[in-house]
Amino acid sequence: MRLDDFDPNAITVEDQRGSGGAGFPMGRGGQVGCGTIVIALIAYFVFGVDPTQMLGTVQDSGPGQSQVAPQGGTTVAESCSVDQASRDSCNTLSSLNKTWQPVFQQANIPFKTPKLVFYSRAGNSGCGTAQSAMGPFYCPEDQGIYLDTDFYRQMDQQLGATGAFARDYVIAHEYGHHIQKLTGVSDQIRSLQSQNPSRANPLSVRLELQADCYAGVWAAKNKSRLDPGDMESGLNAAHQIGDDTLMKEAGRNPNEAAFTHGSSAQRMDALRRGMQSADDSACDVYMKA
Repeated sequence: MRLDDFDPNAITVEDQRGSGGAGFPMGRGGQVGCGTIVIALIAYFVFGVDPTQMLGTVQDSGPGQSQVAPQGGTTVAESCSVDQASRDSCNTLSSLNKTWQPVFQQANIPFKTPKLVFYSRAGNSGCGTAQSAMGPFYCPEDQGIYLDTDFYRQMDQQLGATGAFARDYVIAHEYGHHIQKLTGVSDQIRSLQSQNPSRANPLSVRLELQADCYAGVWAAKNKSRLDPGDMESGLNAAHQIGDDTLMKEAGRNPNEAAFTHGSSAQRMDALRRGMQSADDSACDVYMKA
């Protein structure tokens, strides 16, 4: 996907790489007020995948594979230029901001951009400790998208989710959770889950599929920037992180009752729905009773 270079004055980035997890807040916006979503969202890693499903699939680098942790920057420009993965992530964040802001303005809903937080191996978030094994996640308490860019290598080598657009999809999906935070949908779902714990998993699946759909809407609204194969790359990534596929990879029999984020078929369908409609209202279907 061919995206414009980021404007360091238009995105908010925090870099915890090489800082012992303390972090350096920088850029526009800073931290915003905390919501009321339960801290349990910290467990939504790898697009929100249950950690027990990832055992044996995404692991830390083994002997002889350890890499030197990158040193972060102290400005947005520095942090986004640490390596190509960092630059691509900042470009994606910038595009997401520019795509979704007018959508919110048209709907007359207050809009705030999220922050992108880089960390390596371990870091801190408003939802608790961040660790590389968790993969990318969105923390509603500080409205941050947390990313260890080494996860991109794991996507390619261990999950089989290859291609540049698969990496864009990572951030676009987490941004979808930010949209849910701003619209109040995620708060409503968490309230329903606390009232009826037996529905916790199905309700969680609804959130994840809607976030996938929103990622597809973003791609569709920028279709002129898509390269050949991008759609296939995104759909393959959606397939590879489906609950049933991850359970199989971990040596477990798929159990629909344990799904928290949707099957491979459901996730592909949600992403495809957004791509084909280019309309965020098409994603409302996942919140209908």
